[in-house]
Order: sequence, then C-alpha cells, then structure tokens
Amino acid sequence: MAPLPPPVKGSTAGIDLPFGKARAMVFPRVVLAGHDVLTELGSTCRQFGFADRGAVVTGPTTAALAGDRSAQILSESGFEVETIVAREATEEEVARVEQEAARSKAAFLVAVGGGSKIDITKVVADHLHLPFVSVPTSAAHDGISSPRASLHGAHTTNSIPAAVPLGVIADTAVIVRAPYRLLASGCADVLSNLTAVLDWKLAVRLRNEEYSSTAATLSEYSAQQIMDQAPLIKPNLEESVWIAIRPLIVAGIAMSVAGSSRPCSGSEHLFSHALDRVAAHPSLHGEQCGVGAIMMMYLHGGDWHRLRSTLRTIGAPTTAHELGASNAEMIDALVAAHTVRPERYTILGDSGLTREAAERLATVTGVVG
Repeated sequence: MAPLPPPVKGSTAGIDLPFGKARAMVFPRVVLAGHDVLTELGSTCRQFGFADRGAVVTGPTTAALAGDRSAQILSESGFEVETIVAREATEEEVARVEQEAARSKAAFLVAVGGGSKIDITKVVADHLHLPFVSVPTSAAHDGISSPRASLHGAHTTNSIPAAVPLGVIADTAVIVRAPYRLLASGCADVLSNLTAVLDWKLAVRLRNEEYSSTAATLSEYSAQQIMDQAPLIKPNLEESVWIAIRPLIVAGIAMSVAGSSRPCSGSEHLFSHALDRVAAHPSLHGEQCGVGAIMMMYLHGGDWHRLRSTLRTIGAPTTAHELGASNAEMIDALVAAHTVRPERYTILGDSGLTREAAERLATVTGVVG
C-alpha cells in the first residue's frame, strides 16, 4: 500500500495545522425571471430599502426597449431617477458613467441593457460602492449575474472583478425581442462551461489548484440544462428565453461560489480572447467560446460531436466560416491562446499548440475545412 500523503494546511488530519480557509461569496438576493417581471422593479428596489435617488444605466437602443420603461416604473414607485446613456464597455466609458452617477448623487444603479451596459454598471457600482440591479434586455453571455466584467481595449478584452447585482430582473417578454443570435450566443457560452470545468479539474491534478465542487457542479448543471433542452430553444419563442435564462444566471452564481471565473472560463475562453486580438472582425463572445469548446473538448477526449451537434441545434456557429473568421485567423488564435492568461492552466499547457497541431485540431473537428 502506498504511504498516505502528508496532511495539507487546513486538513483535519494534521492537528498542528489550523484550518485557515476563508472566502466571501456574494450572490444576488432576489432573482426574478419570467413574463412581465419588469413591473416588479420598483417594488423590488423598495424591498431592498434603497434611498429615493437612483440612476438607470442603459444604451441608445435598449433605452427604447426597456430603459425608459424602467425609469418610469421607478418614478411611479416614488424614486427620483436619472437616465445615463452608455455606449461601449471601455475604461473611458466607465469613467464617464461613473462621473455622471456621482454627479447625480444616485444611491443605487439599475443596469438595463445587454452585456456591455451591465458590465459598465458592475464596474461603476464597484467603484462607487453602490448596490445595483441587473435588468438584461438580451442574453448573449453569462455576465448577467456574475462577479466579473469585460472591458474592451483597442485590440484586447480584459475580464476584471466587479460588483455582483443585488437583484436580477430578467423579463422574458423583453429579452425575446432581442435578435435570436444573442440568445444562441448565450447558450453557446454556457455550453462552453463543460470544457472550462475539465480544464479546472486538470489544473487541480497537475497544479494543485484550489477547487470548489459546488461551483463546478453548478457550472456543469447549467451547461447540461442547455444541452438537454436544446431542441426547445428556437427563435421568437418566449419559452426559449425562459429555458436559457436560468442556466445563464446559475453560471454567474457558480463564479461567485468559486471566487473566480474558473468554473466558466477555460481554454475555450482563452481561444476566444486570442481570436479577439487577431481577427479582423471578431464575432460574439459566446459564439467564439462555443466553437473553441468544440476543439478543446476534442483535446480532452470528450464527446465533442455531441457538443457540436447541440450548438448546431440552437443555431450557434460551429465553423470558422460561420464565425466570419478566416482559417488563418483561427489557427493564429489557437497557437496564441495559451499566452492570454499564462497563470490559468488548461489543456493547452504551458507551451500551447504548435501550428501543425492547431491546423490538425481545427481540421479534424470541422472548424476549418
């Protein structure tokens, strides 16, 4: 019998090593999802005990979709509301919105929009130490309830820690009006959790990385929900939004449990970020992660055929052509992916893929051809 390994710090096996783990886990207090739940915005903010002055952060398009209505609902609930129209999620735009929110003396924020508007609000809320409510108007990725935000630079996308919404109000009647491509992208993002968790488990075995089985289970559960119900996810069906929105929210909560993006971001996300850098016209984040997951699942020896079939069922891209990328851009991204976050160990290893290996991988999985 092999000898037992020595006790590790925090283990009850070693009486001279005190337990030392500690982590803050912040979750949304209220999640409302379903038809016409936007009408509950005012009462929810009252339930939270918010002061009477708030700001709605929305976009030029989403203002008409739900931003103006959100401001009206808050006003009818007795709040003084200022609307701040935001644009792309950049550091410069975050600084501008932050100044506007501070000038308005808002005691709370409401993010009404897609991923970029929610990400901007997350960062502003974090900087100003304000509570905020997330009101998604689309479901393009898993950032609706996550503790991370993506800010875009000239040729890069940076994922940074940010505030978690105190509440999420996901009105399926609003979200179904967004282009279906966004919903399919969100589903692809959640499906890519499958390879993210495999990468995480690999890092635990090879790098002794800290692991949360609860976070991993939540992440895998959200992906499995999309996989099992993929035939029901179709354009222009509010029920499809209902099916997809809950796994997206659960994926965000998985990241809060883990204290990092590990449960939902692995080699497939590294590929997506690398493609953002090299592609002339990058596609949607979730779409790129979905295609990346096909290839990374192949490397893991998993059922990449089923993953690809599920993506096709929901109408998400599975090839370079469908992403609008060239074969050369895909190969360049695969070769560079391991350099995006060198500290995050994945199936790509420390040295990444050779160009020959990348070409074979993309060809075998049908991503290029």
